[in-house]
Amino acid sequence: MAPEIHMPEPLCLIENTEEKLVVKPEALEILLAINQPVVVVAIVGLYRTGKSYLMNKLAGKRKGFSVGSTVQSHTKGIWMWCVPHPKKPDHTLILLDSEGLGDVEKVNYKNDTQIFALALLLSSTFVYNTVNKIDQLAIDRLHNVTELTDLLRKRNSPNLNGVEDAADIMDFFPDLVWALRDFYLGLEADGHIITADEYLENALSLKEDSDQRSQNFNLPRLCIKKFFPIKKCFVFDLPTEKKKLPQLETLHDNELQPEFVQEVAEFCSYIFGHSKVKTLPGDIKVNGPRLESLVQTFVDAINNGDLPCLENSVLALAQRENSAAVQKAMVHYDQQMGQKVQLPTETLQELLDLHRACEREAVEVFQKNSFKDEGQRFQKELQTLLDAKQDDICKQNEKASSKHCAELLQDIFDPLEKELKQGIYSKPGGHNLFLQKMEALKAKYHQQPGKGTQAGAVLQNYLDSKQSVSDAILQTDQALTAKEREKEAERRRAEAQRAEAQRLEATLRENRRLTEERERLHQEQVRQMQILQENQLAQQKARQARLLQVFINCFSSGLPSSLTSVITTAGATRGGARADSGEACIPCAPPSLV
Repeated sequence: MAPEIHMPEPLCLIENTEEKLVVKPEALEILLAINQPVVVVAIVGLYRTGKSYLMNKLAGKRKGFSVGSTVQSHTKGIWMWCVPHPKKPDHTLILLDSEGLGDVEKVNYKNDTQIFALALLLSSTFVYNTVNKIDQLAIDRLHNVTELTDLLRKRNSPNLNGVEDAADIMDFFPDLVWALRDFYLGLEADGHIITADEYLENALSLKEDSDQRSQNFNLPRLCIKKFFPIKKCFVFDLPTEKKKLPQLETLHDNELQPEFVQEVAEFCSYIFGHSKVKTLPGDIKVNGPRLESLVQTFVDAINNGDLPCLENSVLALAQRENSAAVQKAMVHYDQQMGQKVQLPTETLQELLDLHRACEREAVEVFQKNSFKDEGQRFQKELQTLLDAKQDDICKQNEKASSKHCAELLQDIFDPLEKELKQGIYSKPGGHNLFLQKMEALKAKYHQQPGKGTQAGAVLQNYLDSKQSVSDAILQTDQALTAKEREKEAERRRAEAQRAEAQRLEATLRENRRLTEERERLHQEQVRQMQILQENQLAQQKARQARLLQVFINCFSSGLPSSLTSVITTAGATRGGARADSGEACIPCAPPSLV
C-alpha cells in the first residue's frame, strides 16, 4: 500500500440500502490510491457466526470489524480494511467483511445472493464461514451463487472472449477456504482419522449412479469442484465457554480455548502464505484502481438486474456448459489447425485430411465437456461451425496458393520481363528465342515445391496474359525477317559488284605492272648496249693512244726499220684483232704523219 494510505479501521465499501447497493466514494478514493498488487480476502456466511472476528485476526487487530454480541446483525453491505501484507512486501492485503446471510430483519432476501456474489467476484481468497458441519444446504447455497456469479462475470468482465477453460476459471475465481465454526463432530471416516481437507473432499464426493436423483446430488458438487480447483478446510472449536462469547473480542488468548487459538493461528498463517494476488484473465494483476473498476462494474450490473435471483436449473446449466463446450471445441480446432496446417497445401486432399483429423479432436473435446446435449443440438451446431471452417480454410488455401504462385512467377519471369522492355526479342528469329525462354522458365516454375492447388491456374493466367506479347513478337519477327532477306540480297549484289570491280582493278594493276616491267627490261638493255659501246670506244681510243705513242717513240729514236716492223706487226695484229672481233680495220696513218 502506498505510504499515504492509512486505515486505522474498516470503511464501508458497498452499502446495502435495501432498494439497491451503493458504492461509497470515500472507499473508492482509497482504492484509487493503491498502486500495489492487492490480495483480496472476503468472508461470507450466516449472520452471527463470528466472521468479523476472523477478519480482525487477519488485520492483526483485536477490534475493527464490528463483532456483535446479540442476535442482531451488525455488518451491513460489504466493509473494507486495507492493511500492509504481513508476508509479501509491496503488496496490500484488502479484507472484505460482508453482512450475514439469512438475517431475519431483512426485507429483501435477494440481497443475500448479491452480497455473496460480489464477495466471490472481488476476492482472490474466499472464506465460506458455516457452522457445525458441511451440509447440503451450505453446498447448495455456494453452488447457486457460484453459477450466478459466473454468469455475471462473463457478461461484465473486460477482455473476456467467452471461451471457458480451466485457466480462465483459476485466473478469475478465488481460492476457497471453508471455515467450520463450533465444530463438534469427530474427524473420522470408516474408523480412520481424517484431516479437515479430507472431510471437505468427502462432502463433495460424487455418486456413481446415473439416475436423476444422483445427477441432482452431483450437480452442485461438480460446480464447486469446477469453480474452486483450490480448496482448503479449517475446523474451529468453540472459542470459550458460552457465557463469555458476547465479550469475545475483548478476551485475551489465555482466556480462550487453546485449540481454538491454535486453529485461528493456523488459519491466519495459511491465508497469509497461500492467498494470491487478485488476477484477471490474461494474467493481469489487479491493483487498487483495477479493483475500484471491478467494484463499479459489478455493482452497476447487479443494480441493473443482470444477476437473476433464482435457483439455477439443470437446463440452464446445460445451456451454458454446452455453449462453452462448443466454443472450447472450436478454439481447440483453431489451435490444432494453426499448428498443423501450413498454407498453401500441395493438394486439396492433404488439407481435407488435416481438417478431418482436427475436426475429430474438436468433437472429442465437445463431448468431453458437454452436459445433457438433448437431441445433439449443440453438437449439430458445432458441426455447422466446423463445416463453415472447412469452407473458409479451403478458400484461404486457394488464396494463399494464388498469392504464393503469383510471387513465384514474378520472381522467375522477372528476367524475361526485363528483356521484353529492352527489346531483346525485337529482331529476326526473336519469336523462337522468346518461346525457348518461356519453356525454360515454365520448367523452372514446375520444379518449385509448395505451390499449392492453384499452381496450374495461376501459370495459365500468366501465359494467357503474355499471348498478345508473343503475337506481337511474332509479327515483328516476320516483318524484320522479310526486310532482312531484301537487305541480304542487296548486300550480295553489292558484294558481287565490289568483287568484280576489285577483279578488274587487279587485272589493270597486273597489266600495268607487266608493261612497266617490259619497259624496265628494255631500258636496261639499252643502257647495257650504251655501256658496251662506251667501253669499246674507250678501248679503241686507248689503243690509238698507245699506237701513237709508239710512233712517237720510234720516230724519236731514229729507227725507221724498226718502226716499219713495229707498224707492220702492230697493223697485222690490230687487223687480226678487228677481224676476230668483227670490227672494221682502221688504216695506218700515212708515213708523212709519222
